[in-house]
Amino acid sequence: MKKQLLTLIAVIFLISTALAGCGNKKEEAASSKSENAEDIKQELTTNLGGEPYTLDPALASDTTSFWVIEHLYEGLYTRDKDGKVVEGAASKIEVSDDGKTYTFTIRDGAKWSNGDPLTAKDFEYSWKRVLNPETAAYDPSTFYYIKGAEAYNTGKGSVEDVGISTTDDQTLVVELNSPLSYFPKIVLEHAYLPVNKNVVEGNKDWAAEADGIVTNGAYTVSSWKHNEDLILQKSDSFWNAENITLHTINFKMIEDTTTAYQMYKSGELDFIRYLPLDSLEQEKSSKEYVNFPSFSVYTFSFNVNEKPVSNSKIRKAFSYAIDREAITKNITKGGEAPAYGYVPFGAEAPSGSDFRDEAPKYYSFDPKEAKKLLAEGLKEEGWKELPEVTIKYNTADNHKKIAEAVQEMIKENLGVEIKLENQEWKTYIDTFKQKNFQIARMGWGGNFLDPVGSLDLYTSKNSGNFTNWSSAKYDELISQSVIEQDAEKRFEILHEAESVLLDEMPIIPVLFSAQNVLISEKVEGIRLDALADPDLRFVKRVAE
Repeated sequence: MKKQLLTLIAVIFLISTALAGCGNKKEEAASSKSENAEDIKQELTTNLGGEPYTLDPALASDTTSFWVIEHLYEGLYTRDKDGKVVEGAASKIEVSDDGKTYTFTIRDGAKWSNGDPLTAKDFEYSWKRVLNPETAAYDPSTFYYIKGAEAYNTGKGSVEDVGISTTDDQTLVVELNSPLSYFPKIVLEHAYLPVNKNVVEGNKDWAAEADGIVTNGAYTVSSWKHNEDLILQKSDSFWNAENITLHTINFKMIEDTTTAYQMYKSGELDFIRYLPLDSLEQEKSSKEYVNFPSFSVYTFSFNVNEKPVSNSKIRKAFSYAIDREAITKNITKGGEAPAYGYVPFGAEAPSGSDFRDEAPKYYSFDPKEAKKLLAEGLKEEGWKELPEVTIKYNTADNHKKIAEAVQEMIKENLGVEIKLENQEWKTYIDTFKQKNFQIARMGWGGNFLDPVGSLDLYTSKNSGNFTNWSSAKYDELISQSVIEQDAEKRFEILHEAESVLLDEMPIIPVLFSAQNVLISEKVEGIRLDALADPDLRFVKRVAE
């Protein structure tokens, strides 16, 4: 079964193609419902799950925000309706012979939603804004492949030395530290999206309300009722507007998955991407149910500066006390796989096998080993019993049930009482980013199928590493993997890096995720794949 899932991922967006095929059947059915498709109001209502943390691409750090942002802004590259990486705001892209210089030409006539022309200078400004230490952007380290970027961001260099420049309004030149074959996939990251300089500098709260947001993508924000709903309207100024069928996206903000599920069943929602766990079995036979793999991992992060989880043996004791197979079989039951490593299934090795299959199981469910490690950790710290421990998680049915299962397993297998604390999403993101936790639920999803995309997250310089863990050896291995040109040797380095990470265990991988969604037969064209949030740009409503 695992290998079948891997094949689906490795064949790049095969699921999207299959769904497009299903869409053809919906088109046939739709023709009998309406002789004129334009009679149908092109609108979709779905559940965002909560209030976005921000709609500023530089500051966003969560999938809730990202899902909206992906429909508002367009980078130099984008994905087409089949999931293929294609030119976006750039009409032409040239790479130097040595692979270190990229020259992007911005499309003629590209505009912002307020009518301003979109220029290469917008990208230069936006990228350097992320790197500016004063911005406190979420992910400046994703630019560190660019010459001078790390030095500027860390206060050791000048903005003038950063390898991002413009020769005119349409030409952006980017100089890399070394050749990087997957750089186009990195440029798909949200931090690389443009913002309008005049808008940003004219209002410090520009991204907080609907009327302040100016976009260059397929949609604009027409209404934002905080903690209630957010409405997007098709942007007439978007260069590819003629291929955007859906005019309106209504994002509801319902944290409770059971409530959202009930709204879907009553016809109030057209699509939901998270189902209550107790609804999965009954929905698996539905024509509206879609299950597909996800290149992502569900984890619990440790703040290694907080006692008692500052001790690596205590961290590993918790890991050995968790029965991952019981969680995926008895709780989530949606096609997830137990995670006995960190890098998800789907990254093909030079040998043709999967990176995950080449690695050993770094740990297993072993209560005896868990107790041994706990005793050793307590002895090292000079404690007779473990200080109080709290797991924090964001409010949602699935997170609650997984946290409760982990709580019970640690109690049963280690005799340790753990407290649970939940918070609504926007508050939780602040809690996590401020490192105000001992153990906290989190997950990671990749934008490209390569182990370095996930492993790089825990380098000491990565701005997404909120564990306070660092390892000079780990940093060096990841750096080596970026410049290593021999594919087999590169994967050997990445396997070694993962072993260092899991020996120290600043995070507990729990499961490799799968996605379970419901799509109304009234809509077609939602693009689903292992690497991205659901793409609604090419959706078509076929019935009222």
